[in-house]
Parts: sequence; structure tokens; C-alpha cells
Amino acid sequence: MNEQLKELYSQVLPALESKKDEFNFYGYADITEEALWDYFVSKKWRKKDISAMRAYEMIADVFALTAAQFMTHTQTEAQRNSKDYPELSEEERALLFWPKKSN
Repeated sequence: MNEQLKELYSQVLPALESKKDEFNFYGYADITEEALWDYFVSKKWRKKDISAMRAYEMIADVFALTAAQFMTHTQTEAQRNSKDYPELSEEERALLFWPKKSN
């Protein structure tokens, strides 16, 4: 993680901790602040210039995240990276899990 992302992470960390505690309350005990941060960086904010985002925008996104959204992402990523489907080639797996971008 570069220095700028580390700084943003430290600003958003209290909201990430709160969201982790909320998910833990609902029975999702394995969720960490780092996993939540990775979700936002790689999924929610992947098309945004994160360095231009304000802390309040990031915190609002954290508080708006539902357990269902996060778990769907986590399960999809696990399936994408899984070797449990040896009958599928890498090309077939890419077609299944990485949809084509619309023009």
C-alpha cells in the first residue's frame, strides 16, 4: 500500500472498525478492517480517483455497505480465484467471472 493509501486508510479506520463490529454482531466473525478496505479499493472505488475523494465520502460509503454486498463480493472473488473447477480452462473461467466491458 502506498503512502497516500495508508494515510486515507488511517482516516477511514474508525468507520471500518465500526462496520467490522457491526458485521461481527450479525455473525460474520472473520471480517477484518483490511478486508473491508480492500473491498472498497478494489471494488467500490476502482473507477474513482481515490486520492481526490474526501474522507466524508469514503466514510459514507463504509456506513452504507451491507453485509450482503460484502459477502457477495467475497464469495465471487473466492470463486474467481478457486482451482475447484479443473474442468474449466483459464479462458473459460475468465469468460464466466470477468464480464466484458460495454462500449
